[in-house]
Amino acid sequence: MYDTSKEPVWYGELRTARGNTILIHDKDFPEASAGRVYLYNTVRDAVIEYAEDIVKVNLHDLTEEELKAAKAEFDANWLVTRASFMQQHAGWVEAIHAKPAPAPKKAKVEVEESASDDDDDDVELEVDSLDDGYDDWSDDDDRS
Repeated sequence: MYDTSKEPVWYGELRTARGNTILIHDKDFPEASAGRVYLYNTVRDAVIEYAEDIVKVNLHDLTEEELKAAKAEFDANWLVTRASFMQQHAGWVEAIHAKPAPAPKKAKVEVEESASDDDDDDVELEVDSLDDGYDDWSDDDDRS
């Protein structure tokens, strides 16, 4: 059954009523849409996005003989198509494989303690009233 955890590149067979097709899954492929998976279809010579829940039950591992034959027959086209696909999705691939930058080291801040906690006592605040110069405010509330 379909298990990509063992190998970075998985070769398998899609078995359907239409016939059987060799498919290849690469762990380096970018993540597909939710519930979907990218697989290289050897018949179409293209990487196709499949609905994972539908295709997964029809995917089967190849025997050692079938695997050797599939690699011999499809590896050249697979590698060309893979390179093209990865180039088209380069932003995704870089994001997946990018190592996060280390967090910047914070400089230690030394707090100088003052002799007095009442530093505000020496400060004089000057406040200009907004009412200065506006003696002619109209009294809208005094309508008769």
